[in-house]
Amino acid sequence: MKSNEERSFVSISRKAIEKNYNTFRKKISKEVFFMAVVKSNAYGHCMVSYAKELERLGADWFGVDDVDEALELRRNGIKKPILVLGYTLPLRFKEASKHNISVTISNFDSLNSLLKSDLNGKLKIHIKVDTGLNRQGFRMQDLDQILHEFSIFNFQFSKMRIEGLYSHLAAAENPEDKNYTSFQIDNFKKWQSAFESAGFNPICHIGATAATLVAPGTHLDMVRVGIGLYGLWPSEEIREIAGKKAKLHPSLSWKSVVGDVKTVPAGSLVGYDCTEELRRDKVLAVVPVGYWHGLPRAMSSVGEVLIRGKRAKIVGRVSMDMISVDVTSIKGIRTGDEVVIIGKQKTEEISSDDLARRAGTINYEIVTRINPLIKRFFF
Repeated sequence: MKSNEERSFVSISRKAIEKNYNTFRKKISKEVFFMAVVKSNAYGHCMVSYAKELERLGADWFGVDDVDEALELRRNGIKKPILVLGYTLPLRFKEASKHNISVTISNFDSLNSLLKSDLNGKLKIHIKVDTGLNRQGFRMQDLDQILHEFSIFNFQFSKMRIEGLYSHLAAAENPEDKNYTSFQIDNFKKWQSAFESAGFNPICHIGATAATLVAPGTHLDMVRVGIGLYGLWPSEEIREIAGKKAKLHPSLSWKSVVGDVKTVPAGSLVGYDCTEELRRDKVLAVVPVGYWHGLPRAMSSVGEVLIRGKRAKIVGRVSMDMISVDVTSIKGIRTGDEVVIIGKQKTEEISSDDLARRAGTINYEIVTRINPLIKRFFF
């Protein structure tokens, strides 16, 4: 299948992947492991293909959301260690153990279920600590209890191996809020010190993309790089600070084609709910993408696409499978013309950040919600 055979497709730049990987690899020491976070279909970029590129480049670990994603990587030849960052159903522990997949244990219910599981060999676990995000993880006051639980069992012959210890920062993407980040790091170090004193030697990790760029004190034994691997900044604040020394290259472009062209007279109402009335005669192009494909409905009457190197405004509602755009000022529009939703065309560019600002969301949501059934082409 070729991209020119698709009405809508996503293209991914291998050169951009490599540049982004190298940018982050240079930020950490040789002793620090590099986890490439490829969860949620690699943030919409195609998990398997992206992971293969990153394994070739030298990524040490992969981070996924669930066991199914991990198994998909294993089926496609990924050999490096994989950590399931999200909640794992106890009935999947045995499967994870069989395929050398590490899982996150973040509460006593999961821990007790693991101890009762019928496993063929040890399951590698990473203990998740809630140091202040107040989401997934053992509470700070659970430290003594969990060490007591572990002391009861002889881990030489038990069903698990404590491979890692980690937490997640709540405000690393806002460098001005250093106090809260320091508070979380101090909390985490209490657990790190206690585990080491108890005879465990886990891989400790707390820093994601933002912290990897601007807070070297968070690198510890491993960093978890997600959004930055795709050439996207985790926040404008991080871009302003880190962008002076590091450059990220968006690897994803999203394109479609013109499906229809028509002249519509002044006074006509366009789209569902008749939300936009034309004040003068307009030439409209119909593009076969909509909110099913991942273009936010919030882009209705405000979003833009690129056609022949010029911006064309969305007119009326974003429908499930198509949009109408104003091409009145663009000469010679024909069916089949390339339409850029995200990416560059001649001297113009529309980024996922541009879409996010207009839709009132973040770049993470824009790229992860591009329909996975749309073909991804790596070049």
